[in-house]
Amino acid sequence: MIIKTDKLYIKLLEPEDVNEEYQNWLKNPEIYQYLETKWKYPNLEDLKAYITKIHNSNNDFMFGIYLTKDDKYIGNIKIGNVNWIHRYAEIGLIIGDQSEWGKGYAADSINLATKYAFEHLNLHKLWAGMYESNTGSLKAFKKAGYSNAGTFKAHGFVNGKYEDVFLVEILNKQ
Repeated sequence: MIIKTDKLYIKLLEPEDVNEEYQNWLKNPEIYQYLETKWKYPNLEDLKAYITKIHNSNNDFMFGIYLTKDDKYIGNIKIGNVNWIHRYAEIGLIIGDQSEWGKGYAADSINLATKYAFEHLNLHKLWAGMYESNTGSLKAFKKAGYSNAGTFKAHGFVNGKYEDVFLVEILNKQ
């Protein structure tokens, strides 16, 4: 499944899509400080097993984020932990290619994944959490129409200290 705009597209990742570029994003301190994988650097086999597990799941959907103009792979976005009874899920992303930061691709990919969740999965709500210092992520979710849902105080350990975790959400208005 591919969902596309004039600037980028997202497609469901397959195990064969896993490459060293993806692995290297997870080794970059500017990126991994906000990921739960920061406690372990996965090797390619670990990543392929992770994508295989998600690919075979009915509750998780991992998309690669690609630029339309040249098919450049710049990140991932995941709809996960789907609760089919209450019809909600978490959403999270990584723009791993730092040369593409600040260009609006995070908000665009959030919009595409949200559209997929609401139109194809028939979900009612998506939510995300991010560390207080991850201002880029918060800005992207706000730009994509997400609103504040609350704050977990001193909830995450980042760079040697506890930080608040901001929660955002969006409802399917259809």
